[in-house]
Amino acid sequence: MPTMADVARSAGVSVATVSHVLNGTRPVLPHTRQAVLDAIDELGYTPNTLARSLVTSRTRSIGLAVSAISNPYFTEILQGVEAAVLEHGYSLLIADPHDDPEHERKVVQLLHERRVDGLIVAPSAAPRGLLDYLGRHAVPTVLLDRVIDDRADSTPPFDQVCAENTEPMARLVTHLAGLGHRRIGLVAGLPGLSTSGERISGYRRGLATAGLPLDDTLIVPGDSASAGAEQATAVLLSLAAPPTALVTANNAMTIGALRTLRARGLSVPDDIALCCFDDFAWADLFSPRLTAIAQPSRELGAEAVRVLLERLASPDRPARTVRLACTFAHRTSCGCPEEGGAGPAAAREPRAPRSEHPRRPGPEHPEPPKKGTLS
Repeated sequence: MPTMADVARSAGVSVATVSHVLNGTRPVLPHTRQAVLDAIDELGYTPNTLARSLVTSRTRSIGLAVSAISNPYFTEILQGVEAAVLEHGYSLLIADPHDDPEHERKVVQLLHERRVDGLIVAPSAAPRGLLDYLGRHAVPTVLLDRVIDDRADSTPPFDQVCAENTEPMARLVTHLAGLGHRRIGLVAGLPGLSTSGERISGYRRGLATAGLPLDDTLIVPGDSASAGAEQATAVLLSLAAPPTALVTANNAMTIGALRTLRARGLSVPDDIALCCFDDFAWADLFSPRLTAIAQPSRELGAEAVRVLLERLASPDRPARTVRLACTFAHRTSCGCPEEGGAGPAAAREPRAPRSEHPRRPGPEHPEPPKKGTLS
C-alpha cells in the first residue's frame, strides 16, 4: 500500500507539502498541488483519515440535523449540503430530530460526540436545550432555515442561513387581492418556528398593502403538517364568512388543504383560489397548476456549508445571518389564465370580487364537475 512518502517522492515534493495539500493546513502553489494530486491518483494512495484527525484535531466531517427528511423541501436542502460537503472533501453525518426539542438535543450531542468539525441544524420550535448545549461546548454551528435572532440591533448567537419569508408571503397576498379577493385565509405553520412567524407577518403586511382589514379568524395554524392543514382548512371553510382564497405556508400543508377542498367538493380556482409557500417538483403537474413561492432549497444547503467552513477557518469572527431570495412561480391555481391563452397581460388584470362564500354542493349548488378539481 503506497504511503505519503511514496506520494512525496513521485511528486518531487516534501512529505510536509503532501500533508498541506491533503489537510488544507497551508496554501500550496497550484502547480505543486496538482503534482501531488496527480501522484495520489497514479499511486492509488488513500489517506488514513483516523491518523489525520489525530494530527489535525479535525475529522473533516460535518453533522446535519434536520427534521422531516422525507419532506421534499428538506430533501433538496440535504442534496445541496451533501454536494457542497463532498466538493470540499468532507463527509456528512445525518440525524433527524423529528422537531422534538428533547430528541433534538440528544441527536446533536451524538453528532458532537462523533467529533464532527461542525454542525448544520434546523432548530425546533423550542430549541433552548439545543442552544444551551451548543453554546456550552462551543460547537461551530450554522442554524439552517429557522433563525433564532435576526434583529437589526443585535448579533445572532450563531451563524444562520435562511430564505426570505416576509416579502414573498406578502406578494402572494397582494396578488390574490389584485384578483379581487377580500377574504384571504392563511393556513399557518407550527407556532414557535421563525418561518411561521415571519410568514404570518408577511400575510399581515400583504393585507395592509392591499388595504384589506385584518381578521384574525382567517389565520389558523396547520402546524406545518398535512394532517394539521386538513383540520385548519376545515375550520376556515366553516366560518360564517369563509375565505374565497387560501394561502398555505408550506408544501406539506398545501397537500392537506387540497385533501380537505376535494372532500368538500370544492374546485380550485373556480370555487376557491389557492397559493402556497414552498414550491415542489410536481406543483406544475396538478390541474390547475399551483401558484407558489419557490425557496432556493439546494442553494440554502450549499450556503450553509460555505458559512460553516468560513466559521471553521475564522472561529472568532462575529456571527451573521444570510438570507437568500425566493422566486414567484406564477401558475393558475390563483385564478389567473394560462399564459398563451388569455396571455400574461390578462393574467395581471384584477378580476371582479368573488362571492364571500365558496360554493358548496347542495340542492341549490350541485356537485361541481371534477375537471378542474385538484387531486
